[in-house]
Amino acid sequence: MSEIAIHREHALGLARAREIAWQWAEDAEEKFGMECTVEEGEDGDVVHFTRAGVNGTLTVAPDHFDLQARLGFLLGAFAKTIEAEIQKNLDTLLALEARKATPARKAKTAAPAKKAAARKK
Repeated sequence: MSEIAIHREHALGLARAREIAWQWAEDAEEKFGMECTVEEGEDGDVVHFTRAGVNGTLTVAPDHFDLQARLGFLLGAFAKTIEAEIQKNLDTLLALEARKATPARKAKTAAPAKKAAARKK
């Protein structure tokens, strides 16, 4: 049996981390036919996921995610590929969240153009 362990630090806090974890669980259900259940706690949650040949947990904390998965014999041969796909999915969700949290900067080209026009008068 193959094991997958993934750890990701974040600065989202528990509420936003929960939303990311639930999105990850929905994606896993849709894309991979996983059955996911969420066990909510005061300090964090645990998302349990399973399907034929795979079972595991995604621990959700205010400052990190920990994913542990066990692959059965047949899927064990694809452990590296499966691990890479899980990492990509989780990293994509974290990157999208980071972009939401960073406000877009306004372009500063208008002000210098106005100053240049004023100097010509």
